[in-house]
Amino acid sequence: MTKVVNLRTARKQRARQQARKKGDEAAARSGESRTEKITRLAETDRAKRHLDGHARDRDEPET
Repeated sequence: MTKVVNLRTARKQRARQQARKKGDEAAARSGESRTEKITRLAETDRAKRHLDGHARDRDEPET
């Protein structure tokens, strides 16, 4: 037999889990040193530039 699930409770639990995850990430960021923060920001910037460099131009018609 299947278990009856209260959708309101499930939605609240999911919201709590997301808030807890977001809080854990913020706590980890606040605990990092200045060099770790600079390194993290540099890595994300480099990854963004890498992806932007491989983006296709949509202005040109495809042939």
